[in-house]
Amino acid sequence: MQNRVFGHVDGVDIHEVTLRSDNGIEARILTWGAVVRDLLIPTARGPQRVVVGYDTLEDYVADTAHAGAIAGRFANRIGNGRFEIDGRDCQLPLNQDGKHTLHGGGDGQGFSRRPWTLEAHDPTSVTMSLRSPDGDAGFPGNLDVRCVYRLLGPATLQVELAATTDAPTLCNLVSHGYFNLELPAGFADAAVPNAIDHEFVVEADFYTPVDDDLIPTGEIRSISGTPFDFHRQRPLRNPENVTYDIGFVLRRQPLPGNDLVHAGTLFGPRTEMALDVFTTEPHLQLYDGGSFKGPAVGLDGARYSKHCGICLEPQRYPDSPNHRHFSDAVLRPGDTYRQVTEYRFRAS
Repeated sequence: MQNRVFGHVDGVDIHEVTLRSDNGIEARILTWGAVVRDLLIPTARGPQRVVVGYDTLEDYVADTAHAGAIAGRFANRIGNGRFEIDGRDCQLPLNQDGKHTLHGGGDGQGFSRRPWTLEAHDPTSVTMSLRSPDGDAGFPGNLDVRCVYRLLGPATLQVELAATTDAPTLCNLVSHGYFNLELPAGFADAAVPNAIDHEFVVEADFYTPVDDDLIPTGEIRSISGTPFDFHRQRPLRNPENVTYDIGFVLRRQPLPGNDLVHAGTLFGPRTEMALDVFTTEPHLQLYDGGSFKGPAVGLDGARYSKHCGICLEPQRYPDSPNHRHFSDAVLRPGDTYRQVTEYRFRAS
């Protein structure tokens, strides 16, 4: 385990903690945005890099793609940036085309673009915290958030998120890693293999359609016979050039006690490596990186462009405060928001 100062933002030290497990998994975690900067999985061919990341803190400060970060206070979208809670109307920053709110707001208002506090770490885990004050980006209530990353056997990164509040508010947090299972460690000024050629299967029969602004319509439709039909493993690339930024209603909902359920699997055909996602959340957002706008050069000089990674984001339903039949994202005093997601890798 190693803890070093990675850089500074407005006089605040940003730490990087390196975690290593006995079986060879290595993760580098930043206190900026609670970012997973790097993740190496042992394989018979040597360590395999599986996430998009950057070499400098300046790249992360400039990044608007939320690469590897924890997004909140409400991840994904809220239509028109407006919602009502207990008769109180709330207006959030409109950081998506000046019309809607995405990932809690822009310009440092979202959790992915601010410093977190390093609370504890050991060789295989790190704990960070964040205080979001009442009125932060228009959200009511003081929100105290905790993020714990753990390396588990045989090849698993676990993300545990928890939050409490002193007034009714919204809480919907998400891990926003861009996964590419065909990134060998040690790139030297090379273009990243296009992750749109990965294959995907989802444990869902229904999805939440969206309008042209990617705001849910409120409908819940069957995926059968649609471009979103991933009942069986198939490539994300398709003849109709459909791109994906869509949410799935998971088939088996988590039980009381936050049991993990299997949400879906991503498969890299070139490496024959697989990523299984297990979560306590009811909804899985699939984003294929088609509008990726992060810095063009990443770890070890890798050159990033659109579709450089695939995001698999367990969460509550997007725009849920404006659709009564969607999953409840209201957090009240005395209650604790809790999410556990595990990214389990299988290497050939």
